[in-house]
Order: sequence, then structure tokens, then C-alpha cells
Amino acid sequence: MSAFNLNDDQQDCLQELINVAMGQASDQLARYLDTFVDLRVPSIEQVDASSLSITLNDKTLASAIVSQGFFGYEGIRGEALLVYQSQDSLQIADLLGYEPGELSDEEQLIDISSILTTTFLNVFASQIDNQMSYSAPRLLSASRNPLVEHVENLSFSWDLALKVKITYRVTDFSFNCDMILLIPESAIINIKSVLDRILSEF
Repeated sequence: MSAFNLNDDQQDCLQELINVAMGQASDQLARYLDTFVDLRVPSIEQVDASSLSITLNDKTLASAIVSQGFFGYEGIRGEALLVYQSQDSLQIADLLGYEPGELSDEEQLIDISSILTTTFLNVFASQIDNQMSYSAPRLLSASRNPLVEHVENLSFSWDLALKVKITYRVTDFSFNCDMILLIPESAIINIKSVLDRILSEF
């Protein structure tokens, strides 16, 4: 087992932290949007560089992708990707209650992406006595492989990564959005130390 791999206890602990964060974030979002937010079971997987490229290539048909970096104490960091299909990105104005012409499509996408990213990660961070900071969200260009190109240009080393995928569903608006968290190997090693500390308290 490499230093990167999570053991069963660490994997279960991380899954539980994510589940709790999802539940609380879903409740906060539902109150903010005044509607019901449904969450599917998240996926957590460890991927190498080639698998990561395949995963990201699968998302290149999305109509819009917003990326936002996150940084916490104890070396916890990564990139959050919000992936929208065309039928979903067109409903954001209604979802957030904007009047026609109040904000541009780009501003609306960035607005809801920031809400989704920071709501989840702030709840997650609070469970591990951490605090997150965020880079400015960025709407990726509609190039052939925008996600692949974007990730390759980040400062992280992506030879190995932890990928967490969460799907948000807002039933009243038939709205779906995938949030993909990419955490580089160096940050996972730091997260393992945090998980071990939590496990030692039980």
C-alpha cells in the first residue's frame, strides 16, 4: 500500500464526513433556494494521471464548467469543478430568482457555483476543525478539452488524485449539477493524518 492509499477505516471516516457535509449543505441550500435539494450517494475514488484524464474527457460535452480552488490548514487543498449540461445551465436564473438581464449567464453560473462549492466545503471543514479559503471561480473556455487543459495548468501534481463526485438535484426546477472535487496526492497524505486523528478520538 502506498502512502497515498486510504485504508478501510480512513475511507469509511472520509465517506462519513462527506455524507454529513452533504446533508447539512443540502439543508442550507434548500433553505437558501426555498426548494428541495436531493443528493445522490457520492462516489470517492483514487485515480492516477491517465484515469483522471479519461474522467475529465468524459465531461467535455458539458455546456459549462466552473472551476474554483480551495485551500485549508494542514496542507489540505484541491480544485472544485462544477459541471453543467445545457438544460441545467439555462435554468439558473429561475433557480436563483434573478430578473431577466439582471446578471449575465456567466455571472449566474459563477454565482451558483460559488454557493455549491463553499457551502459543502465549509461544512466539511468545520467537522475537522479546519477553515477553507477559495480562489476566484473561473468559467472555463469552450475548448475541445477544457477540463484536461485546466487541470494540467494548475500548480498541483496530478500523478495521483482523490476524486469525489457529488450530484445535486433540485427537483422543483428539474436541475442537476455535478460537483467534482480533485485532491492531489500531497494533500491526501495530509488528510490521512487528519482522519487518523479523528479515528483516534473514538
